[in-house]
Amino acid sequence: MATTLSASPSRQKPVSDPGPRRAARGRRRNVGWLFVAPFGIVFVLFLVAPLLYALYLSLFNKGLATGTTFAGISNYVKAFTDPNFLNGVVFVLLFALVLIPVQMAVSLAVALVLDAFSSLFVRFSRLMIFLPYAIPAVIGALMWGFLYSPSFGPLQQIFGANAPALLSPSNIFGALVNVVTWQWAGYYMIIIYAALQGIDKSLYEAARIDGANGWQIAWRLKVPMVASSLVLIVVFALIGTLQFFTEPEILAPISNGSIQPNTTPNIYAYNQAFSYANFNYASALSFALGIVVLIAIYIFMFATRKRGSILS
Repeated sequence: MATTLSASPSRQKPVSDPGPRRAARGRRRNVGWLFVAPFGIVFVLFLVAPLLYALYLSLFNKGLATGTTFAGISNYVKAFTDPNFLNGVVFVLLFALVLIPVQMAVSLAVALVLDAFSSLFVRFSRLMIFLPYAIPAVIGALMWGFLYSPSFGPLQQIFGANAPALLSPSNIFGALVNVVTWQWAGYYMIIIYAALQGIDKSLYEAARIDGANGWQIAWRLKVPMVASSLVLIVVFALIGTLQFFTEPEILAPISNGSIQPNTTPNIYAYNQAFSYANFNYASALSFALGIVVLIAIYIFMFATRKRGSILS
């Protein structure tokens, strides 16, 4: 007996209209741009536009007799052959060679000590060490200027006429190192401390089982585990040090000539712009300093590159 099988119609999936989904994605994208817009406007108005205008100024010269004339790269050639600018570059490079290791040693040591303990005193200490970074650089420089002054500061009250001149030409370098280290070591300590907190604590237990003491755990385990953070800190410190400006500019009036108008490239560019109204050359000096910063960062990154680094 033959049975007939009725062929069932093929089931077809309903075709969804991509139009509504595309419109929804477009609305979400527009909402995202709406949230980003305030930052974008401020970024363009106060960073991109001034940079473009400064670049434009650096390509021209302005004189009373000649007016505004196109200079091309002549301002940049003048900057890289200007002894005042080059002396400032040498100063900040030497300053970075001394300051950055000191900052790294202080911030790393403090972070390792705080990571080894857990108590309310540690939390309070962490806050107090970070506090100098929260103080504006101008206020911090004024405070240290008062402390350093042999005329009206505490040194005069303690030593009288024999108060040491900490802002003298022979001491100004160390005085500036102390000010910048005091202000930034706490910030770098927080970065290292956060990296230390992310390390798996079971590694410490395994190291203790293998017979490692506290010093060996810190030096052979903790420090290598936060190497990427240390590299990042050096990059931040190098960029900031090469653009050194606030502290020496604030301390200059009470330094009795120890801080000159060409001590750092930024101070030299500032004086060219606002003391001599040479805005075109000052703009070229600023971009020339930017070139020096980029070269220094590239050399450092090239020298410290390693496979697997987050910064390579």
